[in-house]
Order: sequence, then C-alpha cells, then structure tokens
Amino acid sequence: MTSTANSAARKWIVLFVIAAAVISVLKLTGAIDSTTGFILLAVAMLLLIPFQRALARSRSSGANQASVRYTRRIVISSLLYVLGLGIAITLDRRMELTGAMALVIALLPVLPIFGMIWAMARYIIEEKDEFLRHRAIMAALIGLAAVLGIASFWGFLEQFRLVPHAYGWWALPIWAIAMGLAQGILGWRDRREAGE
Repeated sequence: MTSTANSAARKWIVLFVIAAAVISVLKLTGAIDSTTGFILLAVAMLLLIPFQRALARSRSSGANQASVRYTRRIVISSLLYVLGLGIAITLDRRMELTGAMALVIALLPVLPIFGMIWAMARYIIEEKDEFLRHRAIMAALIGLAAVLGIASFWGFLEQFRLVPHAYGWWALPIWAIAMGLAQGILGWRDRREAGE
C-alpha cells in the first residue's frame, strides 16, 4: 500500500473509531437516547466507505489482495449489520412481534454476523503470507479470549447480583474491538522489532 493510500485509510478508520467512541460515551451518559445513538452510529458507519475506497486505490500499488477483499467483505457485512439492527429495533418498538415474525426480524442483524465470520475464514484461507495469517489468527484468538473472559466474569458478577444483566449480542462488539486492538498492538510490536 502506498504511503498516501495508507494515510488515507488510516485517517478514515481513526475518524470512525473516534465517532463510535463519542457516540458510545454520549449514550452511556444518557446525553442521547437509543434512537439518536443508532442514527449517529449509522451515519458514522458511512466513514467505512471512504476507508474501503482508500484500500481499493491501493490495489494498483501492490497491496495485499487478501486483505483488501477481507476489508471489503467486513465493511459490507458491517453496513448490513447496522441496517438490519436498525430495522429490527424499529419494528420491535412499533409492532407486537411474536412467533415466526419475531424470529425473522431477530435474524436481520444476525445474518451479517455470519458474513463477518465468513469474511474472516476466507481471509485466513486466501492469505498467502504465513506471517500475516498467523497474526490474524492470533488477533482473532485474543478477541475470543476477551469475549470468554469478560462474559464469564460478568456472568459471575450477575449471579451475585452485583451488576445488571448483559445481553448476549454484546459478544460481537467485544470480540471485534478486542481483535482490532490486538491487530494494532501486534502490528506495532512487529514494526518495533523490525526497527521501523
């Protein structure tokens, strides 16, 4: 990836992370309601489009094609996830969903999650560089460890009535955030060891 394309991609992903963090803080502090938070998050997700385009521009510069395809698949799945989540929440609030209809609506945000899992599996299959494949697997395992550790700890705290109930759908955001942080830390460590 050229330094210009790398810089552009980094700028867009940093803007997205900052926007998501600000929205999360506003929601957690009660400054905005759930609907406003969802709308703001959906708008913030649009920052992933120029991120993907910056990566696509790097194709001609010899960028890792497996990584470019992975990112495109994840961006599409993420956008579909937010869209499915918004539709599911809106329909749940406005209608008395029961039975098969409730099941179908509940699947709207879940199906893109399977797309994300498939994208990760395809990346591991398509990545020819053993070092990059190993790092991706390690980051995914660190994300999984975070989900298992946090969920178990929270579950015991909940068992003793020390914290409120946490919904199971939190597993995906925890895994994704932990995996992303692990990728960043592993990349930084590798660059430091290489003397860059």
